[in-house]
Amino acid sequence: MALERMWLLGAARAEREALGRTIQYTPPDRWEQESESPGWTNSDIVAHLAAMEVAAAAAIAGEEPSEFEEFSKELGGEDFSLDAFNDWSVRRRAEEPFRSVVAEWGRAADLFLARASKIPPQEWTARRVRWVAGEMGARFLVQARVMEWWLHGEDILAGGGNPPRLEHPPIFCVNDLAIRTLPYALSLAGLTFPGRSVRFHLDAVGGGTWHHGLAPREVPADGKVPDAIVEGRAYAFAMVAGRRVPAEFYLAEGVLQTGGDDALAETVLQHLRAFA
Repeated sequence: MALERMWLLGAARAEREALGRTIQYTPPDRWEQESESPGWTNSDIVAHLAAMEVAAAAAIAGEEPSEFEEFSKELGGEDFSLDAFNDWSVRRRAEEPFRSVVAEWGRAADLFLARASKIPPQEWTARRVRWVAGEMGARFLVQARVMEWWLHGEDILAGGGNPPRLEHPPIFCVNDLAIRTLPYALSLAGLTFPGRSVRFHLDAVGGGTWHHGLAPREVPADGKVPDAIVEGRAYAFAMVAGRRVPAEFYLAEGVLQTGGDDALAETVLQHLRAFA
């Protein structure tokens, strides 16, 4: 079931404000230290978010993101790579005052949310936008921004020596998005499992229950017994989905557990990803 429009928009607004507070209360001397993202400082994470927010604000309005266009021209015909774009967009902000980069992110995030909220309820499930991996539902772009704000917020918290922020809506958004996009994540490794499904039962903050097919556009029939089961803490699952912690760590600790076809469940966890 799709996330309800007002719930998701409210979760997105709350997460934008939460990330703003995380940035505000990070000790100044931590910004130029190495971050949880290899090769980037903590301030580089904010530069990355600023670039993606500007692009998302354009995309949600049906516009072509100008930085995507500029980067594509520099490629000289080579295929667009998101990783390469991320590094390029961070480098071009490296000499800007940090406060300016933070302000750029905040303005763009606010513009994105304002434009998303103007999508009429009757168009909420049908509106599509062009994004990095192709066309996607506008509502999923909103969910993806919540996912990225929370995950990078956790990176910044860790970089500032602060504890994790355990709140249900953003962690639920991360987990829901990762489960919904499982067929795509598996396809990146050349895998597909027609007719097979996994039931997820995640508890504590961010938890919920899902029964999802593992092939594109397949929905398990009512009463179908799942082929595999994944259970455990929702926060740990989100860390796996965000590629912050390997699934094997939580499996070894018993924080995540599998059942049914264990090999299938472990394959799903190994390829789980919240990022498109």
